[in-house]
Amino acid sequence: MVPEPVGLGFATTVEALRQREWQLGAGEPTLVTDQFSAEDFHLIVDDRADVHISSKDGRFYLGWFPNGRPGTDGEGWAIAVTGTAKVPGYHLSFNTETPADIVAAAVARVLQTSGRI
Repeated sequence: MVPEPVGLGFATTVEALRQREWQLGAGEPTLVTDQFSAEDFHLIVDDRADVHISSKDGRFYLGWFPNGRPGTDGEGWAIAVTGTAKVPGYHLSFNTETPADIVAAAVARVLQTSGRI
C-alpha cells in the first residue's frame, strides 16, 4: 500500500491572494527628527534645507535629504554609526519615498543600542 502524498504543491486560498494595501509616500519627517534631543545631538539645516543630526561624540549621523542626497540616486535618508578600532561601523540608507514611519523605527532601534560609557 502506497501512502497518500500530503500537501503536494503550493496551496493557498482566494482570500490570501487578494491584493494588500501598503504604506507609501514619504510621510512626516518629524517622526524621525523628533527622536533627538538638543542635550545629546547637534542639528544643522543647510542651505539646501537638508537636515543633519549628529551625536555630540561624533559617532552617529543622520541626514535627511528631502530632494535627494547630491551625488546619489534618490537617497533621502542616511544613517551612519562610526565603528571602533575593533568593530566596524555601519551605514543605512533609504530613498526619498521611504515612509518616515519606517525610517523612524530604524532610528529608534539604533538609538536603543546606544548607551553612555
